[in-house]
Amino acid sequence: MPSISPEHQAAEWKRLLEQFPVAVAMRVRELATAHQAVLAGYFYAQMLQDEEAMLFLTHEQVKSRLQGTLQQWIAMLFAARPDAAELLPLIAQQQRIGEIHARINIPIHLVLRGARHLRERLFVLLCQQPVDAEHKLLGQRLIGETIDLAMEIMSRAFSDAHDRNSRSEEGYRLFSVAQNLGVEQERQRGALLDWENQLMFDLAVGHSLAQLPRLSGSEFGLWFRHKGAHAFQGSRETELILQGMQHIDGVLLPRFEQAAAPMDADRRLHNLRTLREQAKGIVFHLDNLFEQANVLESGRDVLTRMLNRKFLPVILAKEVAYARQNERTFAVLAIDIDHFKQINDEFGHEAGDLVLQQLATLLSNHCRGGDYVFRMGGEEFLVLLVDINANSALGVAEKLRRQAEQERFRLPGEHDLQLTVSVGVALHDGHPDYQRLLRCADRALYEAKHGGRNRVVLSGGA
Repeated sequence: MPSISPEHQAAEWKRLLEQFPVAVAMRVRELATAHQAVLAGYFYAQMLQDEEAMLFLTHEQVKSRLQGTLQQWIAMLFAARPDAAELLPLIAQQQRIGEIHARINIPIHLVLRGARHLRERLFVLLCQQPVDAEHKLLGQRLIGETIDLAMEIMSRAFSDAHDRNSRSEEGYRLFSVAQNLGVEQERQRGALLDWENQLMFDLAVGHSLAQLPRLSGSEFGLWFRHKGAHAFQGSRETELILQGMQHIDGVLLPRFEQAAAPMDADRRLHNLRTLREQAKGIVFHLDNLFEQANVLESGRDVLTRMLNRKFLPVILAKEVAYARQNERTFAVLAIDIDHFKQINDEFGHEAGDLVLQQLATLLSNHCRGGDYVFRMGGEEFLVLLVDINANSALGVAEKLRRQAEQERFRLPGEHDLQLTVSVGVALHDGHPDYQRLLRCADRALYEAKHGGRNRVVLSGGA
């Protein structure tokens, strides 16, 4: 889609407004301003009749903010005057809204549905006004064409942002398939074997069903559900592995509780063989997935080899969708090295680079297989912790802070130093826009830095 400049769009909006008498524009402006609260409430009520819209609009903070924001949008939309320069902020507003809709993945048809209901309700309100038929007809045209133009600008911004997200998502999918394939394959085979060994030990010592380790919560399970399944999406093997994990956790493990009596030894042996075959099947499918992958090296920070910002929107959007569909939570940790400038100033940039590399390794080594570590730039990192609650996220953040404080960071010339980090923690609370979560983590990090550094602060929310 060819790009259209804001100036061109403002000129088009100006031509639209110049078609209508000032008296008509003033009447519509007064009507929209006077009834903005009613219109916003009507929009919300109509949208909630759509089950798909309920996924995005029932979050309490969305609900509380939406009506106020929508009222402002309605008033601003019809307060526009035919001055191209003054219309530019209005154009920018429609573009921002379209980009937000793309970021939280609101289907465009829901936005158009809402616009249709607003248009119809404004028509009804206009027809109730004591004005002549020609005035009402012109008012209806102005309302309809204004909303249509706003939706066109919004949709173009939505489409551009969606296309960028799609390209980035495809790049991340290929990247996640390709990263260190041989090492990753052996690591995940080892993680699967560790789970199996732990399970056999727990069964041997007579642990209850509640104490048995679930495959979906193991190192392998977390990695595959949050990374592997996305990397290899669309393949038959991915579905078979996910089904195999569900079958083990939901069907095979409960059988050991049912076969606990000594007289059921034969059935217990049969269950063990069935479980073993299911695990071997998962390994077989996993090997097939890695064999199908091609090498692609992109999306990594050159210095630390951690993920860079390129795939952050894709991964966050994926985790938001996963959390919503599976009623899970996740957290982000914004981590910043304290007084990093002093390290560069005193020891040089080579020393600073070594510190960044070692901290990246430390963070990666103390996170689980399903978690993500990003270098955000400079001395700031971001860790995404999957399937975790607030207390556990705080525990991980505090552990990382202590590990960094206790680590001896090697410098050129056989020198070393100790450093500290500040950490801001934010827990995903169901809000569909991941940018809000990042802002909460950044604010918590700011509090940690300005509260004395070398500490962990949990965000109190927006």
